[in-house]
Amino acid sequence: MSRGALHADPVDLAAVPKHTLPKHLAEAALLGRSIPELEVLAKETGQPAYRGKQLYDGLLKGALTLEAISNIPKAWKEELREAGYSTGRAVVHRQDVAPDGTRKLLLRLADGRLVETVGIPANEKGQNRLTVCVSSQVGCAMACSFCATGLAGFARNLAPHEIVDQVMAIGEAFGGQRPSHIVFMGMGEPCLNLKNVLKAHASLNTDLGIGARRMTISTVGIPNSIAQLAQHNLQATLALSLHAPTQSLREQIIPSAKHYPLDAIMRDCNAYFQSTGRRVTIEYTLLAGVNDSVEQAQALVKLLQRHKMRSHINLIPWNPVEARSQPVSSKSAAP
Repeated sequence: MSRGALHADPVDLAAVPKHTLPKHLAEAALLGRSIPELEVLAKETGQPAYRGKQLYDGLLKGALTLEAISNIPKAWKEELREAGYSTGRAVVHRQDVAPDGTRKLLLRLADGRLVETVGIPANEKGQNRLTVCVSSQVGCAMACSFCATGLAGFARNLAPHEIVDQVMAIGEAFGGQRPSHIVFMGMGEPCLNLKNVLKAHASLNTDLGIGARRMTISTVGIPNSIAQLAQHNLQATLALSLHAPTQSLREQIIPSAKHYPLDAIMRDCNAYFQSTGRRVTIEYTLLAGVNDSVEQAQALVKLLQRHKMRSHINLIPWNPVEARSQPVSSKSAAP
């Protein structure tokens, strides 16, 4: 590998544990449940069915605790709390605000683990836009050579309500502004938690009213996962974290790439486009002396042309990580 190369150990995808939120905590969370599910709960606890809809409305208004839900009886709230139920909302452990207004929240989950989510404000043609970058896992098993998240390893998958909660927390951090776009590009590999990601995607669309076309699911490429996404006929954008135009270089940057040959990924991305009509976004983080040469840019173009890929390319300047010694690409590398 050329100067500035980052080496990472291979990842055995079959060995990645399927840890999840402890069952008793997952079952206790009310956020993310449908109206019919909450109506059943209401009837099971001696309440009329319509209380379920009231509980649903109270949760989506942002109540952090059962006590904060004002439109259901106090006695029922106490009964739910005594039975072990909770809203399922996380606690904001820390909030950082950048000069451009971007806000990063560190949320403490029910089991004490921490997860990040980021809100990115923008104004386009006079319209305010708020993009939320959500995490799908606590930590990450992919060990990509330039990424900070993988340094801590993988802890567990996030439950659907823990993903939805991130979006609500960002909206609250921005004074009640409604998030307009969602990108599954935070901590973790979404396609290693696909079942819960799809449930969260549906909830964000149905419950929070965020259009499916305004959501993006990013992946480094997990065998069979892109095909599974295509089968669901989602209108979300698929973003492929490519980062290299050749298989050999990609395996050095993304250890798990050895499980999913580049040509196979390209074919599956084309199939996704054919199924959904949605162009795939190619994510390419520029790493100085590793993947940012003119020759590699030409190789990327040839790769996409060879597979007749209808795609968008997003060149991303690398954000330096203290524990990584990788140099930053010059601005000329991303015209």
